[in-house]
Amino acid sequence: MTVSHTNGEPQEVDSSLEGDPSIERALLAGLDDFDLSEEDLALVEGRRRQAAEDLEAETRPVVAVVGRPNVGKSTLVNRIIGRREAVVEDVPGVTRDRVAYDADWSGRRFTLVDTGGWEVDATGIHLRVAEQAEVAVELCDVVLFVVDATVGATDTDESVVKLLRRSGKPVVLVANKVDDQKGELEAAALWSLGLGQPWPVSALHGRGSGDVLDAVLEHLPEKSAVSGAYPRGGPRRVALLGRPNVGKSSLLNKLAGEDRAVVDTVAGTTRDPVDELIELGGKEWRFVDTAGIRRRVHQTKGADFYASLRTQTALEKAEVAVVLLDASDKIAEQDVRVIQQVIDAGRALVIAYNKWDEVDEDRQYYLEREIERDLVQITWAPRVNMSALTGRHTNRLVPALETALDSWDRRISTAKLNAFLGEIVAAHPHPVRGGKQPRILFATQADTRPPRFVIFASGFIEHGYRRFLERRLREQFGFEGSPIEISVRVREKRRR
Repeated sequence: MTVSHTNGEPQEVDSSLEGDPSIERALLAGLDDFDLSEEDLALVEGRRRQAAEDLEAETRPVVAVVGRPNVGKSTLVNRIIGRREAVVEDVPGVTRDRVAYDADWSGRRFTLVDTGGWEVDATGIHLRVAEQAEVAVELCDVVLFVVDATVGATDTDESVVKLLRRSGKPVVLVANKVDDQKGELEAAALWSLGLGQPWPVSALHGRGSGDVLDAVLEHLPEKSAVSGAYPRGGPRRVALLGRPNVGKSSLLNKLAGEDRAVVDTVAGTTRDPVDELIELGGKEWRFVDTAGIRRRVHQTKGADFYASLRTQTALEKAEVAVVLLDASDKIAEQDVRVIQQVIDAGRALVIAYNKWDEVDEDRQYYLEREIERDLVQITWAPRVNMSALTGRHTNRLVPALETALDSWDRRISTAKLNAFLGEIVAAHPHPVRGGKQPRILFATQADTRPPRFVIFASGFIEHGYRRFLERRLREQFGFEGSPIEISVRVREKRRR
């Protein structure tokens, strides 16, 4: 017997739905009688490929980027992964933990680990940062040691070299901030560190980064000696969305504990997305405050038009969206449109009813009626009643976010999925239309983020029946906080 969660309540799951592999094999054999394209066959076999990819991800080699503070480690990380993911500021000590990213070069995939600056005789938080850097060296296969070529080798760099030698790990020496040929002469002085050739690089402009990565590949093993040491992807990305003046910037400031975003009673203060790394519930999250969505993008003009485009881009880069609604005001068409925008983008969803401190009993009654009327299609989204201004119940955001992201990442085994559908179809068959009754042949989960299911059938499956299947999928397996997509591929029997 297992337990699933629907609307936050644990429910027993019939143990017969655990998934009998023999059922899956029988259904697969039945597919031989139908015309399947190469794409169909690849989809049916996709789960085995996914398992192989998951194993490959776990055993990818690990490259740790280390060095003293402010030598450009995070800038180099961003250059290698090809996007601005690691936080960069022109002050030392911005990176304080080990953060892992997926990277590849010349067809080789590896895990890249950004670390905080390593300092000698560090105390307080700097000591913990240095300890994290030492752990990163232990939990890697190759070290990228970054030195500021414009400054040269310092006493701290010499100390890091001793640490690296003790580790016995292969080291690639990066002489960063080399923007021209004059800088290459300064880089050559780093031969004195005794780590072999210093590779001159400008992480900011990309100069020489390819040569460094070629050197890294020479040391990469086929499989990591520290398999499974790092979770994937760094901090989860959260977009704060909603119509103007619902309190998105106030919430960001409350969570960050400082006035990071401009707040004003005038709607539309935020125009550019504002990023903030925030620690909540014992882990780091990347929150993005966005411009309020006023109307459809093609109906906006001037600065509002570009703000809407940037908001859409921020949503596409996010993994989960918190849509804020003003609980003291009626649910507006714009609110429904923003929620639909999140669903269309395939992102996990949490709905936060802000300004709850302004809601009396009468308003609560009418709000519940509005939710039943306007948001009846998204009862699966976690709901948080809170106040961004006072901070009341903002601590409930993290459990809601984690629930939504778990659902967004969830994968159901093919055997379990088909056993479930078999019972559902037997109890509630598809209606007969025109003397014909379509038969569900086989189903598989094609993807996650969001979960996508493909059903092979002998005839057209009506939209009403698809919605019924979606409801039952949610009842059985949860998926609280995540949109799910169901597509049907109608296939005919082969002619003998």
